[in-house]
Amino acid sequence: MILSYEEQSPSMDPEAWVAEDATVCGDVAIGAGSRIMHGARLVAEAGGSIRIGRNCIVFENAVIRATSRHDCSIGDHSIVGPNSHVVGAQIDAEVFVATGAAVFHGAQIGHGSEVRINGTVHLRTRLEPGSTVPIGWVAVGDPAQILSPDQHEAIWAMQRTLDFPGFVYGVDRSAPDMMKTITSHLSDALGRHRSGC
Repeated sequence: MILSYEEQSPSMDPEAWVAEDATVCGDVAIGAGSRIMHGARLVAEAGGSIRIGRNCIVFENAVIRATSRHDCSIGDHSIVGPNSHVVGAQIDAEVFVATGAAVFHGAQIGHGSEVRINGTVHLRTRLEPGSTVPIGWVAVGDPAQILSPDQHEAIWAMQRTLDFPGFVYGVDRSAPDMMKTITSHLSDALGRHRSGC
């Protein structure tokens, strides 16, 4: 499905292809030779944009999102694997984001890097060109430290300073009713889809 959202419509090079059961919504541009496979979702919320370069492959059931605060771009000749999730990140050319990987708001992934199966690149994290996040590991910080998932306390010590609720939603973590504030704002923003995508 190719859908407009608040007067923003996707644009696709004539040499790109989007599967009929994929969703491309809002300010999304897809470059020549790129392929958006079955069940993939590319959704740019109001004010956000997604840019997919040339000869990129977005595999089945991958989700790529942009928000009003965080645009998203995927550089030429990159792969976004099945069931992976990329939101508000800048990914350079020739990057491999493997099956089940997650890349969060404000992350920057350098040219030729790999985020292997179930790897995570946390918000505001910068991977140098040619970096590898091993299977199931977590990259966090700028520059990134790459840690095994059994190092939760070390990951959290760095992650806490990155301020997920403040950076992503503009809400202070210590505010009373933080989750009520976040979900109320999200409900209002996402409610716009009732008339669009």
